[in-house]
Amino acid sequence: MVLHATVVDEKGQFVPDIPRDNFRVFEDKIEQKISVFTKEDVPVTMGLVIDNSGSMKDKRAQVNEAALSFVRTSNTADEVFVVNFNDEYYLDLDEDFTSNPEELHEALEKIDTRGSTALYDAIIGSLDHLKKGHKDKRVLLVITDGDDDASRKDFAYTVKAAVQSNAVIYAVGVFSDEDRKSNKKMVRKSKKDLSTLTEATGGLAFFPDNLADVDSVCTEIARDIRNQYTIGYYPTNTARDGTFRSVRLELIPPKGHGKLSVRTRTGYYASKTATGN
Repeated sequence: MVLHATVVDEKGQFVPDIPRDNFRVFEDKIEQKISVFTKEDVPVTMGLVIDNSGSMKDKRAQVNEAALSFVRTSNTADEVFVVNFNDEYYLDLDEDFTSNPEELHEALEKIDTRGSTALYDAIIGSLDHLKKGHKDKRVLLVITDGDDDASRKDFAYTVKAAVQSNAVIYAVGVFSDEDRKSNKKMVRKSKKDLSTLTEATGGLAFFPDNLADVDSVCTEIARDIRNQYTIGYYPTNTARDGTFRSVRLELIPPKGHGKLSVRTRTGYYASKTATGN
């Protein structure tokens, strides 16, 4: 099994110099022996999953610029795809992946903001597309302004698919002041769902107060992806029986660092075809 872990201090700053012996991994409460430990910027297979529903009409221009800033700060060896979604989801590239910023810009500019929000279906479809990638590390960045109201699959199915994929999911909820005032219930549910989904995969959800802050949020997510520890182990439970295995990563802060926190996925499904990546 391979974990991608982020370590931050009390100010939320990344801590890049933690020794291997300061990490402890537990699977189903049983400590595991760490066999792989690295800290380097590795290329990723990555999907940008962007809400194209009617309510995004006045937000897409700034969202697109933020997504492009995110790509520009990425590793040049990354392979990236773009999915725009409303009632349906669409892969808006001629090829499965690209690392060409011009092609990504063109894909993001395919704006036809209309219809409802099939968020869960778009995430599930994007997770399937990640399987075509060639990098061991896989990431989705989801940007949306609404609760799902059009998907065929439900939220529980989506979370399970995300955990099974071993992808790390980040999300940005771009709610306007009007959304927060007139549709508080929708905003509250969307925040809860996005937080649950991202935390299960070792990612994060962000809810900036202003649309202008989306660019800096995407830059922060890019830094998070680039500043992760890779920790691998061979599970003592070798059965590939499809059951869920909970994972807990403990960190012993080195002297002089103060209080640190570590984030990774909460577990995985031990399927017969699992690769652990």
